[in-house]
Amino acid sequence: MGAPGTIIEHKRGAHVYFARQFMSPEGKRCEETLGGTARDPDVLQRVQTMRQRMERSHGLIARIRELGRLGFQLADNKTCATVGVLYNHGLFAAGAVLVGSHAYAVLLNMLGIQAVAYRTEDVDIARGHPLALAGVPDDGLLGMLRQTGIAFVEVPGLHPAEPATSFTQIGPSRFHVDLLVPARTQDIAIVPVPELRAHATALPYLGYLLENTQMSVLLARHGAVPVRIPDAARFALHKLVVGRLRPAAMHAKASKDLQQAATLLAMLAEQRPGDIEDACQALPSAARAKARGALSFVKSLLQNAHPAAIEALQAGLSAKA
Repeated sequence: MGAPGTIIEHKRGAHVYFARQFMSPEGKRCEETLGGTARDPDVLQRVQTMRQRMERSHGLIARIRELGRLGFQLADNKTCATVGVLYNHGLFAAGAVLVGSHAYAVLLNMLGIQAVAYRTEDVDIARGHPLALAGVPDDGLLGMLRQTGIAFVEVPGLHPAEPATSFTQIGPSRFHVDLLVPARTQDIAIVPVPELRAHATALPYLGYLLENTQMSVLLARHGAVPVRIPDAARFALHKLVVGRLRPAAMHAKASKDLQQAATLLAMLAEQRPGDIEDACQALPSAARAKARGALSFVKSLLQNAHPAAIEALQAGLSAKA
């Protein structure tokens, strides 16, 4: 976790000890011991292995910074550490999916879309089915998140009896992680996720988003992390639905949802014909009505520059399921 750092030596009398000194995801200087003394061959081998890993990491970060200068989206260090821990525990291999604005950024990079940089302090993790995981800490998902070095705590529910479905960093930071699952009805609910020893918020229509996923890579200032993300066309359609479901008080978030959808739709219509229609075909009928309600907003953004996207969307939403 954190920046690659450097190897330093501590001398105590006649003995030399090695440690890795690095910047944490929160920007704090940290140090981890590499164990034993310089007289131990196993320690020297461990130090050599660590130096090789650090050299590879420095090279990777240099290339990622070049991509950032070319307009690729780069996540912040805390997001990189958080998603990295979940990857190390096998969540994405087991089927967990990164959703929300960080998934949108991965899609932009993967599809070659240069767009306005996104800003978010949310990390949204969804799972559509129980995850087969090994080595889950006794304190579950919270314990995993704390392995980042970030002081995570559970966010209390609106009512004292409600279990937490979100985890936030202690202090003034608004950085937090939300756990999500598909709802079986149209109602938002809180449901247990036993394999993570946690609870999640169940959201309507999330199952549609999680039915078609793929592995990709989250780029960040401290490195790169393999992640599972939704199909781009389904992501765009789901954003249209979510934008219409948000209450009036969340107008800014609704506008962001629709703008992200429009950006992806513009590219998909021109470069990947058929994807929008296929995603519309799989959309549940109730959600399709919500998506139609967003058409006027999407038209205002795309009608002049990307008419093919409007045509594909209208055709897909008007076709029989």
